[in-house]
Amino acid sequence: MADLKGKTLFITGGSRGIGLAIALRAARDGANVVIAAKTTEPHPKLPGTIYTAAREIEAAGGKALPVKTDIREEEQVLDAVEQTVQRFGGIDILVNNASAISLTDTLETPMKRFDLMMGINTRGTYLCSRACLPHLLRAGNPHILTLSPPLNLNPRWFRDHVAYTIAKYGMSMCVLGMAEEFKEDGVAVNALCPRTTIATAALQIIPGANPEAGRKPEIMADAAHYVLTRDAASLTGRFLIDEDVLREAGVSDFTRYAVKPGEPLRVDLFLDERN
Repeated sequence: MADLKGKTLFITGGSRGIGLAIALRAARDGANVVIAAKTTEPHPKLPGTIYTAAREIEAAGGKALPVKTDIREEEQVLDAVEQTVQRFGGIDILVNNASAISLTDTLETPMKRFDLMMGINTRGTYLCSRACLPHLLRAGNPHILTLSPPLNLNPRWFRDHVAYTIAKYGMSMCVLGMAEEFKEDGVAVNALCPRTTIATAALQIIPGANPEAGRKPEIMADAAHYVLTRDAASLTGRFLIDEDVLREAGVSDFTRYAVKPGEPLRVDLFLDERN
């Protein structure tokens, strides 16, 4: 499959950042894109709403359906899925993009923040996958792509932000389990993680982060596109890195993805040298 024309993507948290970049890349193929996210009014620090995202998707050549959705709430997720099926006739691809982050240690992470990360990252991924799967099982080349890291048990990735790591690895464990569970049904379930930090608006409000040491969200969008256009039966259960995916696709020059060409890149969380 060369492109995503006519395919329906259900993307969580896609009003900005990597999720929106993936949506726009699919839209250029003529895909149907559902933006299932909470932001309906502009955030004081973060640009974009589900409605501005929808307008960008339409302008890029796709069809858009913005649905206000808190993925911690089962009824809202089920309603968003139902609206998707009514509008586009089914679901071909789920992108579990929504994620909450707090790089804080145990004593600085109150239970309210812990519950938020677990609710969005782990529970939200499980819930959205479960809600979409009945429709994915009827699709022609179904994919679930979850934006989460390899399961790296090096203690360094737990020491400084154990709550966030647990919540993020919960997403990856959904990939590990569901890939095996639905392998015989032909549903591809994979994870995609960036090699370097990605310069999203959200990164800029994290203390100490340096967007100039990262890459643009488009690198994740291009890598996701390559994965989602592969035969589902031949690519599942993988923990993929954006740069490795694009090298396989024939890309050798990554300069155009750099925020500031020549600036040393910062390797993303959870990746050791062996990754």
